[in-house]
This record gives sequence, C-alpha cells and structure tokens, in this order.
Amino acid sequence: MKNTKRAAVVLSGCGNRDGAEITEAVSTLIALSEAGAQVEIFAPDIECKVEDHRTSQPTDETRNILTEAARIARGRIRPLSELRAGDFDCLAFPGGTGAALNLCTWFAQGADCQVIPDAERVIREFYQAEKPIAAICIAPALIARVLGSKGITVTVGAHNETSAEVAKTGAHVEACAADDFVTDRDHRIVTSPAYMYSEATPHQVFTGIRKAIRELVEMA
Repeated sequence: MKNTKRAAVVLSGCGNRDGAEITEAVSTLIALSEAGAQVEIFAPDIECKVEDHRTSQPTDETRNILTEAARIARGRIRPLSELRAGDFDCLAFPGGTGAALNLCTWFAQGADCQVIPDAERVIREFYQAEKPIAAICIAPALIARVLGSKGITVTVGAHNETSAEVAKTGAHVEACAADDFVTDRDHRIVTSPAYMYSEATPHQVFTGIRKAIRELVEMA
C-alpha cells in the first residue's frame, strides 16, 4: 500500500478581507482529503485587525488569528510555532488577504515586506528538506519573499502590477488561468491563482486548487 502523505496547511485567519479565503481553504482541504493525505492545520497565535466583510470597511476590532482559523479547521488546529517540517511531507498555504497581511506585510511593503518569523522558518524548513510547498492566490507572494533569491517560479494570475512586484523578489512569475496551476519541479513549488481573478467562479477556483494539490501530493 502506498504510504499516506502527511500535509500541513497554514491558515491566516478566517475570511477573505482579513484572513484565509474560505473557499480556497476548504478547496485545499477537500483536495488533500481526496488525494488521501493526512492533514493537520496550523495558524499563528497572534492578533489581527478585522474588516466588516459586508461593507469592506475596517473596524476597530482585533481578533486572534488562531482562534479565527479554528472556525475553518472545525477546532482541530495547532499554533504555527509547533509546525516542524520533519513531521510532514508537504506544506500548503491557501490565500486570502491574511496571507499578505497577517503572515507578512506584503500589502504595505510589497517585495520589501517582512515575514512573521514562524512563517519564514516553516517555508525555509520545508524548502531545505526538499519537501514541496503549495501556495494559492496571493500566498505565492509570501513564498517569493522568502525564496525568491533561489529563482523559484510562481504565479499570481495575470501579468500585472502584482506579478511585477512579485518578480522584484527574484522569483520568476508566469501567467496562469484561475482554473490551472504552475509547477516548479526543480524547487518543488506549486501555485494556483484562484481568486487573484476576482471574477473567478467557485468551480474554477476549486479546479485550479485541486490540480495544484494533486501535483503537491504527487511530489511529496
């Protein structure tokens, strides 16, 4: 019997405007389950600002990212500080604003952003262990900030200002449709644009993520 792959998923909260994009997160979990992977979910145990998802306006409220992500994980979640590459075969980062706001300061600083220490540590651990990493939507920008100097290839959808900014990290950036993915087998990085296309349908988002996760698990 083929060995069951162990996958770690890192969430950045709960909700597109200030955390993990829920359709992307759930699509990632479904695809990993379909691929027969054993999954554990992690999130940083830190506070974040909250937006009103109905009006898209910021609020004065703060919430704990780990507590918020537990909504998606059905309570089965651990602090990101406990994630070690040695315990898993592959790693996945669903997108959403949180990936570029809570895991790093991409929205404020672009290619010069700061990555929170545990996120940077985890990315480097998996990369150095030659274990594949998947990133969805804007999350490839996070991976590029940490590993761009290695010459990795990623996608954030169409060629535009965002892709140009990602390229400043040293990463190669390819255009890709919402329902597809880009794989860098040399560096073991898999990326899919998902809701980088705001008009994408849930079906298109799931299709692209499903393809990317199949590639991730195959490489693990």
